Amino acid sequence: MDVRRVVPNLQSQAAEENREFYGLLGFEEVMNHGWIMTLASRSAPEAQISFMTRDKTAPVAPDLSIEVDDVDAAYAAVRQSGAEIVHPLQDEEWGVRRFFVRDPNGRVVNVLGHR
Repeated sequence: MDVRRVVPNLQSQAAEENREFYGLLGFEEVMNHGWIMTLASRSAPEAQISFMTRDKTAPVAPDLSIEVDDVDAAYAAVRQSGAEIVHPLQDEEWGVRRFFVRDPNGRVVNVLGHR
C-alpha cells in the first residue's frame, strides 16, 4: 500500500477568510463541497490544506486525511491492529471510499481512496 497524499483538516467557519489568507501564500481553491474546502499550492498541487465546518456523513471531523492507493487493504490492516475505528469503511457520494481511525495521540484520521 502506498500513500498518495496527506492533508491537514482544520475545523473552521471562515472559508472565505481562509481562502484569501492562504491565497497570499500561493494556495488556490481546488475543491469546495460547502462543508469542506481544499486549497492546493499552484506550483506543487500535492501540497494541500482543507478547512471544514463539519463532516457530512461521519460523527466527528477528522484532523488529518491520508489518501492511499488501496483503502480496503488499509482498513484490513488497521482493524487487525485493534485500533479504534471511528467511522466505518464506506463509499461516499462525492467519489471516495473512506474510514476514520483514531491514532495513538487521539487524533482522528480519515483514510481514503478515490473511486
